[in-house]
Amino acid sequence: MPALRDLLLSNARLVLADRVIDNGWIAIENGVITEIGEGRPPERGENLDGDLLLPGLVELHTDQIESHYMPRPKVFWDPVAAVVSYDGQIATSGITTVLDSLRVWREEDFEEVDGQAVTLAKAIARARDADLLRVDHLLHLRCEVPTPNVVAETEELIDRPDVRLLSLMDHTPGQRQFRNEEKLRTYYRGKKGGVTDAELDALFARRLKHQAEHGVNNYRMLVSMAQARALPLASHDDTTLDHVDDAVRDHVAIAEFPTTLEAAAALHAAGIRVSMGAPNLVLGRSHSGNVATAELAQAGVLDILSSDYAPYSLLTAALRLPHVVPAISLPTAMRMVSKTPAEAVGLRDRGEIALGKRGDLIRIRVADNVAAVRSVWRGGRRVT
Repeated sequence: MPALRDLLLSNARLVLADRVIDNGWIAIENGVITEIGEGRPPERGENLDGDLLLPGLVELHTDQIESHYMPRPKVFWDPVAAVVSYDGQIATSGITTVLDSLRVWREEDFEEVDGQAVTLAKAIARARDADLLRVDHLLHLRCEVPTPNVVAETEELIDRPDVRLLSLMDHTPGQRQFRNEEKLRTYYRGKKGGVTDAELDALFARRLKHQAEHGVNNYRMLVSMAQARALPLASHDDTTLDHVDDAVRDHVAIAEFPTTLEAAAALHAAGIRVSMGAPNLVLGRSHSGNVATAELAQAGVLDILSSDYAPYSLLTAALRLPHVVPAISLPTAMRMVSKTPAEAVGLRDRGEIALGKRGDLIRIRVADNVAAVRSVWRGGRRVT
């Protein structure tokens, strides 16, 4: 008599990378998917009552750890406790692999959680080593290119074994995400109540000065550091064809949040995976006034979705996308939040329900157009 499977889930709508099995079952042994079938399973398993069974989501860019570390202005939480709290939010959002996006820059007290990347990286490692985490946590270094100390601070982090992505950002006023300077002023007024125009004038002048003095040299050094380690690079807020040319020249793997259809189409045509915000799709627009995620999806140039500032938006957007763009199937939409982002950072052992892949799975119930995560398995072990 054959040995019982470690985990067998039955009566589920299995969403594979290329199709949906309406009454499917799946078996996992030693954390790996070993069997996938349709109809009656070979033995009694856990009946999922027809719920969706999806691959665990793979998130490449979320900075929500910062709000757990500093839940109120200038109130810093215990960093390990903050990581554990954040991990719970990520797990219950259906994300089983997350690249924690750490700000690698300092800006003289204008941003809430800057200059804390090393502290948070160490806290993540401590929580992982103590087996306190439900999901896999890796690191995404968000490098604000023009800041004076970004190269030194990146050097302190880049050789950590959990670093999987480095993004090249430049939020200098008047270009990329904030071509409209007033949008940036509105952003900061919303984040910091009572900030004056004079304070913003000083901030913007300082940023322009830093960009002129450090931008070009820092950019080249960061690219060289990543390439020397075969670390995937992401561009950020590409707007013009010149930005696209830079990304192609520097072998960028992922283009995060391009701001125009022109740039996104050129990036996609060059084989660079285009990543857009899931909140943008859910809201139906960009909060910065740039191109909408749905517009890129309709144009066929969207590859990856990222939750950015709202973790649960990743699942919501993936399930909603086929309704927004009927030409996109549910398996195609799910690839944008699982298989494609995993492959973009070299994680080829996960991201889809397929034989030999890790048993990272999420059970979803949908009612009244709202999706609820009912169960999450990482490597075949239930974590929520």
